[in-house]
Amino acid sequence: MRARTHGATVGGVMRGGWVSYTLVGLVTLVSVFPLYYTIVMASHTNAEMASGTPPVLPTLSIVDNVKKALDLAPLNQGLINSLIVSGAITVGTVTLCTLAGFAFAKLRFRGSAVLLAICVATMMVPLQMGVIPLYMMMARLGLAGHLQAVILPSLCTAFGVFFMRQYIAGAVPDELIEAAYMDGAGPFRVLVSIVVPAARPAMAVLAMLTFLTAWNDFFWPIIVLSTQNPTVQVSFQSLATGYAPQQSIIMAGTLYGTVPVLVVFALLGRQIVGGIMQGAVKG
Repeated sequence: MRARTHGATVGGVMRGGWVSYTLVGLVTLVSVFPLYYTIVMASHTNAEMASGTPPVLPTLSIVDNVKKALDLAPLNQGLINSLIVSGAITVGTVTLCTLAGFAFAKLRFRGSAVLLAICVATMMVPLQMGVIPLYMMMARLGLAGHLQAVILPSLCTAFGVFFMRQYIAGAVPDELIEAAYMDGAGPFRVLVSIVVPAARPAMAVLAMLTFLTAWNDFFWPIIVLSTQNPTVQVSFQSLATGYAPQQSIIMAGTLYGTVPVLVVFALLGRQIVGGIMQGAVKG
């Protein structure tokens, strides 16, 4: 009875008991409920949602609400722009942060500790403090209103550099790198053949976090981009116009803009979690 309640080991694998499954089920329900109720709101009108007994089941009206949202806001263009921006930022961040993390973790050069400390210290500077000079720089470069103005400032982050540095320092033994140097390999060969395969779990996590951050970013894109060339988050503001905005239309547009992120996570979630677990076992 105790094994059923608190879990048991079967064939070397830990099996959870009913307490564990109950907790996991409750956490899952709490996590999924906001998304589910967004679907419910997106399939009804404001009057129906404000009635004495709000509906709890979605209807086929969600299709009409999505069409109305597409008529009110350039969501399709916003989705394409967000995919371009998020994809470019993700590739650039993972590449550059892996290179910088390898340099700080395994290469010996003068001033590395000071440079790493300065890099980490930049995380304490609020983004709002650098908006004006950053916008002036983008304007002088002629990039204001273009997607490059959103991509370039985010191609490398202090968090990504520190994260990759910490992972590489613990996942790649110094003895292995020294053996590679003795065999005649250079720093680039060491990076490609040893560091990158060992750092794939961390790279996958950084890619997922970077993609979600870039996709959800609203503050900087709304400043530097125009309404004719928006990201999906900026295009949402067109849905909230009027004296009494239609909440169902807003929710339908929000749901439409969230689907690509859900698809990406559904397709890559298993690989990301598997890579994390593989890295943990190797560590």
